[in-house]
Amino acid sequence: MQARIQLSSPVRRGQPVQVRLLVEHPMETGYRFDFAGTAVPKNVIYSLQADYGGRTVLKARLGSGIAANPFLQFWLLPEESAELRVQWQDEQGVAGQISTRIEVPPA
Repeated sequence: MQARIQLSSPVRRGQPVQVRLLVEHPMETGYRFDFAGTAVPKNVIYSLQADYGGRTVLKARLGSGIAANPFLQFWLLPEESAELRVQWQDEQGVAGQISTRIEVPPA
């Protein structure tokens, strides 16, 4: 699975930063059928967690109501430069992760 993280700019110490996350995933609900009439098995990302500087900043449980290629946004209050790492797992046991370093300039 591929993913992308985008931050609002500029990043400043103590100022909220919007984090946008896009994960490429089909998010199959289990209600769709292929051309042969066979049900496409359910496969959605059910667990997603974001850690910043070793601290959990977002924990989400997703379900079949989320569209394909989920796009999530959340806010972060950076006090120091650190790594932002997002991890997720789908119902077929496939896990993915993406990380980026957030550089906070000195005050």
